[in-house]
Amino acid sequence: MSIQKTMGAAEWAMLIVLSLLWGGSFFFNGILVKALPPFTIVTGRVLLAAIALNLIVRAMGHTMPRDRQSWIAFFGMGLLNNMIPFCLIVWGQTHIASGLASILNATTPLFAVLVAHVLTADEKLTANRLFGVIVGFAGVAYMIGFDALKDLGSNVLAQLAVLGAAFSYSLAGIWGRRFRRMGLAPLIPAAGQVTASTVLMLPIALIVDQPWTLAMPSVETWLALSGLAILSTAVAYVLFFRILATAGATNLMLVTFLIPVSAILLGAAALGEQLQLKHLVGMALIAVGLAAIDGRLVNFARRRAA
Repeated sequence: MSIQKTMGAAEWAMLIVLSLLWGGSFFFNGILVKALPPFTIVTGRVLLAAIALNLIVRAMGHTMPRDRQSWIAFFGMGLLNNMIPFCLIVWGQTHIASGLASILNATTPLFAVLVAHVLTADEKLTANRLFGVIVGFAGVAYMIGFDALKDLGSNVLAQLAVLGAAFSYSLAGIWGRRFRRMGLAPLIPAAGQVTASTVLMLPIALIVDQPWTLAMPSVETWLALSGLAILSTAVAYVLFFRILATAGATNLMLVTFLIPVSAILLGAAALGEQLQLKHLVGMALIAVGLAAIDGRLVNFARRRAA
C-alpha cells in the first residue's frame, strides 16, 4: 500500500475524529491534575488503554506478536510517542501557560515535514508543504492569541521541553511507518505501543509519585481517567495507526493544527463559549495551510489555470 500524498474523505474524517479525541484529553486532564500527580496520570492512562486494547485484540481472535522485532518496534513507539512527549509536556506545563504550550506543540507538523524529508523517500519537502505548515502554524498562534507569546524567552527550559515533545512526536510518525511494512493491522501496534509505554512508565510512577500513598480517587476522577484512557488513548491510537498507514507521517501530524479548532468548537457547542473573530480567522488560516500541505491548494490552482 502506497502513501497517499492527498488524503481522501475517509482519511480527513478520521483525522477530524482524532483531533476531537485528543482535544478532549485537555478536558480530562483538567479534572485529573487536581487529584493525581502527573506520572500517575500518564501511567494510568496507558495502563487502562493497554488493558482495553489487549482485551479487544483477544476478543477479535488476534494474537499479539511475540517476536523480538515487533516488540523493539512497540517499545520504540511507546518511547517516542508516549513516554518522552507526555513527560516533557507535563513538566513543561508546570512552568509555562497552556496557551504558549499549545503554540509550541503546534510546531509538530513543521518538525514532521523536515524529519520526513531527511528520513523518508516518499515524503519529501515541497514548497507547498512548507508554505502550508507556516500558514497553519500562524493560524494556531492567531486563534490562541499572540498574547500567549509574551512569555516567550522566559522559562526557556520548559519551552524547550514542549518543543522536544513536538520533535519526539514527529520522530514517532516516522518510526511508526514500519508497522505498515510489517503487515500489522492498526489495532496491533496501538495495543503494543501502550503496553510498552506501561512497562516504561510504571517504575517511574511508583518511584516518583508513590501512588499507594494517595487518597482513594473520587468517582469523577475515575471517570475522567477512563475517558482519557479509552477515548483519548485507546480509540485515538487505532485511528492514529490507520491514518499513518495510508496518509503518511506528514499528513498525520496535521492533527496538531486541528486540536485547538476542535477544543474551541467543543467549547462553543457544549459550554456555550462565544466564538470570536480571531477564532474564525485562525480557522481560515489553518484550512489554507491544511489544503496546501495536502496538495489540494496546488491542484485547485492548476485546474483554474488550465
